[in-house]
Amino acid sequence: TSKKALIPVISKNSVNPNTVFANNEMSLHDIEIYGFDYDYTLAFYSRHLHTLIFNIARDILIQEHRYPEGLREYEYIPNFVVRGLHYDVQKALLMKIDAFHYIQLGTVYRGLHPVPDKEVIAMYDGCHVPLENMSDFYGKSSHGHTMKQFMDIFSLPEMNLLCCVNDYFMKHNIDYEPVHLYKDVKAAIGDVHVKGIMYRAVEADMENYISYGEQTHAVLNKLYEDGKKMFLITNSPFDFVDRGMIYIVGKDWRDLFDIVIVQADKPGFFNDRRKPFRRVTDKGVLHWDRIHKLEKGKIYKQVGAGRGVWGVLNTEKYVHLMTWLQGLTGLIEHMQVHRDPASQAVVQEWIKEREAMRSQTKDIFNSQFGSLFRTYHNPTYFSRRLSRFADIYMASLSCLLNYDFQHTFFPRRTPLQHESPFWPEQTSAGALKMPFIPHRTTTEE
Repeated sequence: TSKKALIPVISKNSVNPNTVFANNEMSLHDIEIYGFDYDYTLAFYSRHLHTLIFNIARDILIQEHRYPEGLREYEYIPNFVVRGLHYDVQKALLMKIDAFHYIQLGTVYRGLHPVPDKEVIAMYDGCHVPLENMSDFYGKSSHGHTMKQFMDIFSLPEMNLLCCVNDYFMKHNIDYEPVHLYKDVKAAIGDVHVKGIMYRAVEADMENYISYGEQTHAVLNKLYEDGKKMFLITNSPFDFVDRGMIYIVGKDWRDLFDIVIVQADKPGFFNDRRKPFRRVTDKGVLHWDRIHKLEKGKIYKQVGAGRGVWGVLNTEKYVHLMTWLQGLTGLIEHMQVHRDPASQAVVQEWIKEREAMRSQTKDIFNSQFGSLFRTYHNPTYFSRRLSRFADIYMASLSCLLNYDFQHTFFPRRTPLQHESPFWPEQTSAGALKMPFIPHRTTTEE
């Protein structure tokens, strides 16, 4: 096999950011009922909201939890973290973990600074995190577990604040208990929502915090006109949702939905049947009467999807890096069978180049943690959960406008390792019938 044959051809295709991607086969024809969250589904927020949440929670730590005044020096860092990261509560470490529970070295941070790989390996006796230390895969409470995974977009300010407070304590040689810090930051972030501080700030300046939802309105109208049933379930209070939906859709927004449930206390909402519904008036007053059925037009409360991933994937730099990275890996795999010093020296140089390129591809997405979907060649823990829970995923709700209601989404078949001969670009040395150990030929004299 020639060297040229081992190097993949650079793809001319690009990722369409308006595509709906399928994890499982699903036909829109079979979907009669559509349910929506409000935050980051119907309402898209600007990055100003993360700064707002960070600042309010930081001030709560100082004023109510008596944290040092010096924390006011810290500001929200927009591109520092990504969704799906894990936080080791006892060790105060933020990191990215793949679908097989392996830590991606180079993505472990204590405060605002990376932890050396050797130190990480020593702390965890390798890179694998035992299952019993991980948050439950099915999204249940991580109470009692060492690791906490930050899944939603609202968690970005929380991760930022944890890193900043850790950084302050270390910088000033302050002895502290990491578990208390985690709980205090979590409580402060919760207070931003529970006390209504964030809601009042957003309501006072809609244009600054909410991206106008013209396409959201178009999607809802398309579903309504096709006779689809729709419901809205959100953890946000009614007054906040009402003002936002009037801004995005118009005063008649409630006519589009069959059921609206606010302050739902998700995810517990889906499993806890002990909490009864209460009807809410337009002014937020709670009714005391028993609810026997949910009615259209009524509001109910339960008591107690910058620069996107697709933009990066389509850059010429990323395409060239990934193509050469695949080619270089193939060259290393085939060249390693030659044990002479000269060949091994070349292999070692290629291995160094490969490591440098892997770091470059990580940095294209996020300098600290890379892509939220991949840890080098493996999917992330976040990606695994996404494929477990979501039949389809997309950049925004507006992507549905590109499909009619007879459309069926088909997932792409991805090769298993032993199926690689059917995907030439994925072929390994063994699958090509190349020897792992060079054969010596002899001739009879």
